[in-house]
Amino acid sequence: MPEETAPTNTPTVPNESGSSSSVLKTLGCGCSTLVVLVVIVPLVWASWTSTDFPSAAPEDMAGRAFQHSQEAYDLMGFKRTVKPGVKDIGVSTENTLGSSSCHDGGLTGLEDKTVDGAYQMSHRWALDHVPASQAASGLRRLHQHLKDEGWEITSYREGAKGKDQDWDLFAKRDEGEGTERMSFTWFPDREYFTGGATAPCAYDPAWKNGDIGPSGDDQTPPALGPHNRT
Repeated sequence: MPEETAPTNTPTVPNESGSSSSVLKTLGCGCSTLVVLVVIVPLVWASWTSTDFPSAAPEDMAGRAFQHSQEAYDLMGFKRTVKPGVKDIGVSTENTLGSSSCHDGGLTGLEDKTVDGAYQMSHRWALDHVPASQAASGLRRLHQHLKDEGWEITSYREGAKGKDQDWDLFAKRDEGEGTERMSFTWFPDREYFTGGATAPCAYDPAWKNGDIGPSGDDQTPPALGPHNRT
């Protein structure tokens, strides 16, 4: 039998728009150009909006982050008062504020440049000796509360019964001036609970050219406890 050969004249199948390819040629642009435009335009838009931070003093943003932690602390039902500071990270109680730089992805979204004068405040807290009865019910209650308040739950995991699996709750919310985040983890094997809240990026109105490091790294939180409700 003769060997089969592939046809040399494959019929052209018209696309749904009929002569769209000829129109593109008439306009003088090819598909590759369109692909570049489709990719670049959103990235440029993201770059333009990525540094549109509000202007706020570090103590204001620190207070904002701390307040979220205080509300979560109350909802969890904790009664102890946690003084500012930390002795042993991951072991002892903690109540600290921290500041980090804010970044701009640039034109391509991949440059990761530090934005001058911009900072982001975070509050971290932790408790030791937190039993399962308090951690489990408290996290479930907090999970529902955050959903009711409009927070997006990005992750929620309950540890399996009888196993030392961590419990996690992560949430975020965008109020139009940036993204706020909250995170909570309970480690059943050592009965250790950690929480945290991060305020949106902001420009420090007192920042000057030549200042080193992000603003707000000298902030100290008030005591965290049931008597700090507002």
